[in-house]
Amino acid sequence: MRSGLQKTVVLVGMMGAGKTAVGTALARLLGVPFLDSDAEIEQAANMSIAEIFARDGEEFFRRKETQVIERLLQGSPGILSTGGGAFMRAENRDLIAAHGVSVWLKASLEVLWSRVRHKDTRPLLRTADPYGTLKALAATREPIYGLADLVIESASEQAVDDMALKVQAALKAQPGVFKT
Repeated sequence: MRSGLQKTVVLVGMMGAGKTAVGTALARLLGVPFLDSDAEIEQAANMSIAEIFARDGEEFFRRKETQVIERLLQGSPGILSTGGGAFMRAENRDLIAAHGVSVWLKASLEVLWSRVRHKDTRPLLRTADPYGTLKALAATREPIYGLADLVIESASEQAVDDMALKVQAALKAQPGVFKT
């Protein structure tokens, strides 16, 4: 059964916020495709995000990320998970506003840290003080994430499917997201 989704739902937020997990569950719930901009970039480059950062730098990665987001927004409406830094670029925010609806999955620093601290796939956390780096990134990014169309609070004990239902309910209250 199709959901009547008219716009791509773009999940934004910090690494560890649950964009991929919640996005996958939400896409399944709505019967629409799930897309992940980071996965699309890795597939196109045939290397990991960390390898792209190491070889070509963050600015190169961000340019490619914008190209991928623009391409993905041109397709059929679905759920799009973006990398943590994607929404920081005004160009990406403009693309998302023109073709989709942005949803910030907001999680506390403690929840984020509990989810990312044992992963070595986060190039921005490859520092002498990864917790301090995460804290600084959150402080810088959260005001920009606050520009999203919708803000959905996440809790560490909240099940992924429950978060997907919470996002679905917020989307239904947002004009123009679903066919009426």
